[in-house]
Amino acid sequence: MDGIQILFVVGIILFVIAAGAFGWWQAKKRREAFQALAKKFGMRYHRKDRGIASRYSFLKKLDQGSNRYAENILEGQYRGHPVLAFDYHYETYSTDSKGRRQTHHHYFSFFILHQTHFFPELRIYPESFMSKFGQMLGYDDIDFESIEFSKAFTVRSSDKKFAYDICHTRMMEFMLKDKALAVEFDSQCIALEFGSRLAIEQFEHRLDQLCELRELIPDYVYAS
Repeated sequence: MDGIQILFVVGIILFVIAAGAFGWWQAKKRREAFQALAKKFGMRYHRKDRGIASRYSFLKKLDQGSNRYAENILEGQYRGHPVLAFDYHYETYSTDSKGRRQTHHHYFSFFILHQTHFFPELRIYPESFMSKFGQMLGYDDIDFESIEFSKAFTVRSSDKKFAYDICHTRMMEFMLKDKALAVEFDSQCIALEFGSRLAIEQFEHRLDQLCELRELIPDYVYAS
């Protein structure tokens, strides 16, 4: 191995070490930011929990892939509601043309509001090419009087009455203000789902949105 090759190998090693150190530093700063947020809100902070994946596996977004775990977990009361907010990770795998297995890491943020009332499953998420394709294959999408809302969101539930009760005029107006929102109702949970890991600065706003969603649910839904 000549001098140029040695320098090249050393450069790669140094790059890997630097990338690892930078990743460690970023993770440390994020943990510290979550700890500060927990203190601000009077909530508890947990660094990591693998049990959340199994406890909430009825939520479709958390029931994917393998090596599932939550980290940077905030737990406690927010605006009078019991909530849970965290980063989430899972893995999927693929095989390339040479038969080599590749691991794909998925990271996103998730917010849960707990309640005593049980809800049937209801999912409201942004309309996409895949959801439109699913409709072509026969997957039922519930439509509403608001054409704008029906075009912006896919709504699926086995209980159409519950879907109509939740998606009243004020709720649709609220969701149309942020067409990236994805919401899931199931069992005793209302959840906000995101496709990527959010900046720490967004967490307070998303917790506010979660509580506002709960407060927009009509009282008669809880009497049924």
